[in-house]
Amino acid sequence: MAEMLEKIHEIIGDPERVRIGNVEDCYVSDALGHVKGHASALVFAQSTEEVSRLLAAASRYSWAVTPHGAGTNLVGSTVPTKDNVIIDVSRMNKILELDTENLTATVEPGVLLAQLAEFAEDHGLFYPPDPGDRHASIGGNVATNAGGMRAVKYGVTRDYVMALECVLASGEVLQLGSKNRKDATGLDLVNVLVGSEGTLGIVTKITVKLLARPAASQSALFSFARSHQAWDFISAVLHSGVNPTAVEFIAQSVARMGEAYTGVRLSDVDAECYGLLTVDGTEQQVAAGLAQLQELAQQYQAADVEVLSSQRSADVWRLRGSLGRATEAVSVQEPMDIVVPIAQVGTFAQRIEDLERETGVRMVAFGHAGDGNVHLSVMKGERSEEQWAADRANALSRIYDIATDLGGLISAEHGVGVNKRPYFFKYTDPRAVTLMQGIKAVFDPQGILNPGVGYAAD
Repeated sequence: MAEMLEKIHEIIGDPERVRIGNVEDCYVSDALGHVKGHASALVFAQSTEEVSRLLAAASRYSWAVTPHGAGTNLVGSTVPTKDNVIIDVSRMNKILELDTENLTATVEPGVLLAQLAEFAEDHGLFYPPDPGDRHASIGGNVATNAGGMRAVKYGVTRDYVMALECVLASGEVLQLGSKNRKDATGLDLVNVLVGSEGTLGIVTKITVKLLARPAASQSALFSFARSHQAWDFISAVLHSGVNPTAVEFIAQSVARMGEAYTGVRLSDVDAECYGLLTVDGTEQQVAAGLAQLQELAQQYQAADVEVLSSQRSADVWRLRGSLGRATEAVSVQEPMDIVVPIAQVGTFAQRIEDLERETGVRMVAFGHAGDGNVHLSVMKGERSEEQWAADRANALSRIYDIATDLGGLISAEHGVGVNKRPYFFKYTDPRAVTLMQGIKAVFDPQGILNPGVGYAAD
């Protein structure tokens, strides 16, 4: 410990940015705090050079390292599984460059999503990825390949990362990618890093693609008395050519939780399922898209359609963005971010309802119907810890079996982290796991970066 303290202080030179022992719980867990690890040290890095020197020391002295950012992860990707050194990059939070000619921005990993989105909009530009927590950092979004509300039209984080500066476990600084829109020069190592959950390196700079800001955007709320009507409507929308920006669904039970949490009334209409859709583009495209959505809603017997005013839209989307926190406020829960083929979303939701009745475990659903990403909260209720552990394990296993049976995957955008490792290894071809771990061995021969997270060995 003394040797570690001496070396870290030599690198950082600022005792206010170094903590040895007694690291606060928020740094050894994730946003939910259900799973906690332990760290020998917490270091707040402020430059690529500091990260490089810290990792070189970690490699030399065999310190396990956990990268940390805004701490909004939900599956334990930031939980130290050994007596780790945490390298926190949240203070590396500068927007370094705006290139309006090439439509790119270069940022440090601690820049928050809200900060980048606002910066782009101030310059008439648009950064489309929109995960539910806008206080997440861009570095964290890259680590998990975050998706969000607008993925149905615009894609996920991976589709916008053009270049990365990454520090390898050895301390070497690697520049990957470029501002070029096409690249056929070997393997795409940028995409290897995106979604790797901090197991291959620590990202210290990110160049993202920007788009021109849409001239107009409009949201509407659709209420359906029966869930199957909502699924039929959403399927019709996706085949209609409207190309909506967002296609969200909110089950009645979780809508009530969101209302209680935010004080926002979602709808005066009692419905089993609500659809929240957005159309963007030119004024004419938005008007035509909304008209077509309203026609489809009538065809599929929507109980109500509300075209949202600017303030109502902000309130309703705030409610939608709060649903994970709203469920946690009601009960300890296990958040799941399953993805199934879009044609199977309705079937998956129905089978989850059947499973809920069979097991007696409350399960509430919401999410991105347009790309098949279902957020499911499995709730503890009044169970004892022992009963919750048993019921949760049974419910999760059954849910993942259902998703896999329908051609789905255990994670769409949260990552694997610590929490999903047993299911990752259960459902992933062992040959694929061997290849992933072989890639890690090239980037991180000693296995010091985020051991025990995702596909990485313990």
